[in-house]
Amino acid sequence: MNAAPPALNRSLKPLPKPPVRIVHLGLGAFHRSHQAWYTQHAPDAAEWGIAAFTGRRPDAAAALSRQDCLYTLVERSAGGDSFEVIGSIVEAVDGANTARLCELVAAKETAVVTLTITEAAYGLAADGTFDAGTPGAADDLRALSAAASGEAGVPGTPLGRLVLALARRRDSGSGPIAVVSCDNLSANGEVARRAVLGLASGWGSGLAGWIEANVSFVSTSVDRITPRTTEADIAEVEEQCGYSDNSPVVAEPFRNWVLSGDFPAGRPRWEEAGAVVVGDIEPYENRKLWLLNGSHSILAYAGQLRGHATVADALADPLCRKAVEDFWDEAAHHLQGEGLDIPTYRRALLERFGNARIAHRLAQIATDATTKLRMRAVPVMAAERADGRSGAGSALMLAAWIDYVTAGNDFQDPLAAEIQAAVALDGTNRVQGLLRLVSAALAEDPDVVALVSRLLGSFATTPAATPAST
Repeated sequence: MNAAPPALNRSLKPLPKPPVRIVHLGLGAFHRSHQAWYTQHAPDAAEWGIAAFTGRRPDAAAALSRQDCLYTLVERSAGGDSFEVIGSIVEAVDGANTARLCELVAAKETAVVTLTITEAAYGLAADGTFDAGTPGAADDLRALSAAASGEAGVPGTPLGRLVLALARRRDSGSGPIAVVSCDNLSANGEVARRAVLGLASGWGSGLAGWIEANVSFVSTSVDRITPRTTEADIAEVEEQCGYSDNSPVVAEPFRNWVLSGDFPAGRPRWEEAGAVVVGDIEPYENRKLWLLNGSHSILAYAGQLRGHATVADALADPLCRKAVEDFWDEAAHHLQGEGLDIPTYRRALLERFGNARIAHRLAQIATDATTKLRMRAVPVMAAERADGRSGAGSALMLAAWIDYVTAGNDFQDPLAAEIQAAVALDGTNRVQGLLRLVSAALAEDPDVVALVSRLLGSFATTPAATPAST
């Protein structure tokens, strides 16, 4: 019998663990392929260790801890795979362990808190305001009040836990700190600021004033396609690398990180690992949100309606490809800024999406549609109509989503109950009800409702006629 391969452990990386100076909320594959990669490749990586906390479940932290927080990054290109052991995460913790979170955020050595908690987790209303009456916020406020009184109180959301930890930093006198959102939201630093301040103000502990004076909120644009790890990926690492790794991550070769904001307590020299630091991040955010993420949404709904499972499969379908290109044409009208080079960016996206060796699952992309469509379809459609054009490419994205949820597909969305209620309506009322969950303004525009209604059925499994760009 052959001996089992050795487990992945720190003997493969003989350098000592760097001290924890970054706390991350949302331990998942994307963080490990992106921010952790940039931190490892910064020239001062030996000074910047990451303590990463899980979101809903402790499983990822438990698995990673069993191998001393080391894992293999599989970089998967059309020509083959390369393998790298990443060691920048030095502590993996169950997100419910708020005592450890508070201890680390309160430590003077901690300079940065990064977030990959998903777009929906910020919990703002459609108009961008904080709503203390939502179930998550209300539960968090009760838990924060209990914690302030010395009772057992553990906030249930990442934002609630962050607010509690920032209160402990204030109490410890450890000084300013940066909070860096790495979620796919326009002005994500500002979104994080509003959400954190809203929750802190609702608590009534006087914390909001301290946060305004001592916490900077950094906006970022992040990009690296990172599909879910499969059993085949785990087996490949064992075969090719000669050790057993229970938590490898697979990613495309491409990566991009644009940051804008202040780091009052310092940060790694990420720009020397390829990150870009800019004064105005909005053009970069919009390029990524509209061209990459917007086309992902089109492919997620249209592709599954057409029977496809991955981005590469859907892009190879001429009807889906045309929908992507038409939407890109619309978005390009509203993307301006030095260095954006939209034609080159579009060509690169087609190459990346067409990499069939990256099995980026459409079902994974399709989650949280109401949050995502507000940022991907709505701004482009509004801009197109303001310029006197129909916005048919954006409308087609919305129509594909409506067809997808109407077809009875399983989906994950923060407004799932509201979606089901709207789907139960008939005809125009259904379209208007679903659009209202994404944008009240679009839902009240009869021309938009009529346009989206005409485009329903464009991605039937039996190919329909290519919709006219009216």
